[in-house]
Amino acid sequence: MSADLAIDLSGLNCPLPILRTKKALAPLASGTLLAVTCTDPATPTDFAAFCRQTGNELVESTAADNTFHFLIRKR
Repeated sequence: MSADLAIDLSGLNCPLPILRTKKALAPLASGTLLAVTCTDPATPTDFAAFCRQTGNELVESTAADNTFHFLIRKR
């Protein structure tokens, strides 16, 4: 699955990855896919909660070598 937009938030700690993701999603059309890369170990839990609370879909969540990748579909 290919993202419409990708942002790299490596090096940022909570709450900045969520805040920057929220800002990136705001202008996007419904159904748009956003790929997010993070290094904060709290982000898997944070992004799952963020998507549940906002109604966005967490399409994919993967981790490799202390880097986390998320694919989010805007509601």
